[in-house]
Amino acid sequence: MSYSVGTELPTLKIGEITKPIIAEYSRAAKDLNPMHTDDEFAIMAGYPGVFAQGMLGMGFLSRHIVGICGVGKLRKIKVRFKTLTWPGETITCKARVTEVNGNLVTCDIQTENQDGEPKVTGTATFEA
Repeated sequence: MSYSVGTELPTLKIGEITKPIIAEYSRAAKDLNPMHTDDEFAIMAGYPGVFAQGMLGMGFLSRHIVGICGVGKLRKIKVRFKTLTWPGETITCKARVTEVNGNLVTCDIQTENQDGEPKVTGTATFEA
């Protein structure tokens, strides 16, 4: 694939985020924070219920970029957690090329919900 600044890369539709997905990620990541697995605890802390880990969104973005460039070619990823991801939201990963320097391609990346609300944003650099 040829890359140029401004190119929108193919999207990756993750689909609906469910409480079982969040709980499964908690176990796999050894993230024992009950905010992600216990509705009652999350409600007592002032949230409407459990929410996804920011690192889950980063994992989705990493998966997306590796799917585009191939295993072993992702050189750098840096993200910021913008807003919480709630069960029931449908998540899509997006990337847009911002720089091409030889065989290195840098992109703005983000996960967003069905309403276009950014959840995790950042940049990724990969080897073309």
